Amino acid sequence: MNSREFYLERRRAEHPIFVQVLQAIPADQADYRPHDRSPSAAQIAWTMTNELRSCIDAAATGRGEWKTDPPPAMPEMVRLFERLSKELSDTIEKMDDASWDRVAQFYANGKMVAEMPVGQFIWYILFDAIHHRGQLTTYLRPMGAKVPAIYGPSGDSRS
Repeated sequence: MNSREFYLERRRAEHPIFVQVLQAIPADQADYRPHDRSPSAAQIAWTMTNELRSCIDAAATGRGEWKTDPPPAMPEMVRLFERLSKELSDTIEKMDDASWDRVAQFYANGKMVAEMPVGQFIWYILFDAIHHRGQLTTYLRPMGAKVPAIYGPSGDSRS
């Protein structure tokens, strides 16, 4: 199994957990933030969703760009996250090793901020998204929501 195949295996395993955490965010609590300096739950979810767009673009064209458009409502964001996750997996499944290893450029606000192999970037973003997912789980109980099981049962998922 190569890095691309292993990535797809991990993405398939992580995807339902991402969706469970996103769906656990109460729509009327999307603006919740534990501190003034913290991002809101919606901002974190939107970051994870936008990261998928950047990965798809990097995989398909060799250029990923960070977009800072405002987040949609949570139900729409969850649907978009699911659609983009599938699109990313489909794109990566079609890639060959040379495409996975080719160098891509990454932009923020129109300025190139990094160059690295597509596969390296996509792994980096998966780890970043896992970090943000964990961040969101710390928001759930204070919002009155239940924390889903992640890599084992949570205090809220035990019967």
